[in-house]
Amino acid sequence: MHQKVAFLGLGVMGYPMAGHLHKAGCDVTVYNRNAEKAKRWVQEFGGNWGATPKEAVEGAEIVFTCVGEDSDVRQVCLGESGAFAGMKVGATLVDHTTASAELARELYRFAKSHKLNFIDAPISGGQAGAENAALTVMAGGDVTVFNRINPVIDHYARSCKLLGPAGSGQLCKMVNQICIAGLVQGLAEGLNFAERAGLDPHQVVDVISKGAAQSWQMENRYRTMLGNDYNHGFAVDWMRKDLDIVRTEASRINASIPVTSLVDQFYNDVQVMGGGRWDTSSLLARLKNTAK
Repeated sequence: MHQKVAFLGLGVMGYPMAGHLHKAGCDVTVYNRNAEKAKRWVQEFGGNWGATPKEAVEGAEIVFTCVGEDSDVRQVCLGESGAFAGMKVGATLVDHTTASAELARELYRFAKSHKLNFIDAPISGGQAGAENAALTVMAGGDVTVFNRINPVIDHYARSCKLLGPAGSGQLCKMVNQICIAGLVQGLAEGLNFAERAGLDPHQVVDVISKGAAQSWQMENRYRTMLGNDYNHGFAVDWMRKDLDIVRTEASRINASIPVTSLVDQFYNDVQVMGGGRWDTSSLLARLKNTAK
């Protein structure tokens, strides 16, 4: 490909995603607030690293960002040393951060006013999805811009879909998190019930996973849940950040989310237990702890 791109944010998701772009033949320059991690990425994959976002994006046709939250996106994108300040006319910034739809619309307007392009593109699939190039990408923005950058995203995604104008990708990610919250709580309650009823929960899942109860969470998390292994996957702290975004947007559009709000409080209980960095499936640990 030899397309010049920049990747800003080398966390558990961004590090392997940027690696896939390099392996696909892109000319990749990376940036990370911890410069040592950026240097380590270059040692592993090649390419270059920049000391600031502005420096990293010089000459890039596409700039990818994958950081923590709204404030982090603003810090990386805006200001004198931000990405927008260094991007060439016509370049596109693709934000993979799970952030607010309001921020996506704000950055879209800013980009357009500076003859740049912006796509909000939050991701789902976790660390394993990033490492195995099997992420799901939910995008918002202009069709022509999306069609141009989609083939590049395909190097680390198994599915990428444009949902509508700027902010639509973030809204879709909110729906994703709403659905996951209820599913994981239901799975935790079911496994807890099975154990207390004297059933073998492994046998139970083997049976019900063949029917209407089947889900990705059941297939991929029930064994580790039963083994009290929560040191993997998407952390509770991150989920609570996402659900805070969901609750804010739900209030704005007057959408009722009673189950999601309740599960958010259950995740708060897990944090109080010291499980902020545990996987979101640790809702089962909360049920066991509550019963003591």
